[in-house]
Amino acid sequence: MKKEFSTQHREELLKTLKARFEKSINRHKGLEWAKVQAKLEADTEKLWSLNEMERTGGEPDVVGHDKETDEYIFCDCSPESPKGRRSVCYDREALESRKEHKPEDNALDMAAAIGIELLTEEQYRALQKLGNFDSKTSSWVKTPADIRKLGGALFCDRRYNTVFVYHNGAESYYAARGFRGSLRV
Repeated sequence: MKKEFSTQHREELLKTLKARFEKSINRHKGLEWAKVQAKLEADTEKLWSLNEMERTGGEPDVVGHDKETDEYIFCDCSPESPKGRRSVCYDREALESRKEHKPEDNALDMAAAIGIELLTEEQYRALQKLGNFDSKTSSWVKTPADIRKLGGALFCDRRYNTVFVYHNGAESYYAARGFRGSLRV
């Protein structure tokens, strides 16, 4: 996969990200777009990953700043699980275990190809404090190894104004289940 794009496309992406940043200031109070943009312009690979998040329907936005590492944390902030990342099982092992009706891909491989990390349950709950996400869909979250070893995987959603964590066989996939990712820049 080619990890570059035209100057014009890069400028359009930065314009989109800036507009979203300014519209949703509650997600990142006290942070300045100019500093975020400087980091993005210095790291074209991370900008490419944000483009892929955007292209697949994630609507990435800044949700935090790690003062120790001086990294900005982007997360998929689309109201529902990103459309271009749904109908996937949890990981490659789960995909290969299916005998028939295999989905086209899996969440962990797609995230790696984009250059992002699946949200942990903790990150997912933190995101839900910034808005209401996944009220009609659900999102796979990083699953602890002991659960995965037994064939399961975790996903989350928001129903009845409450965040729920559920389990399913890692090989399962549904049209309304995708995954959200995060990226540190």
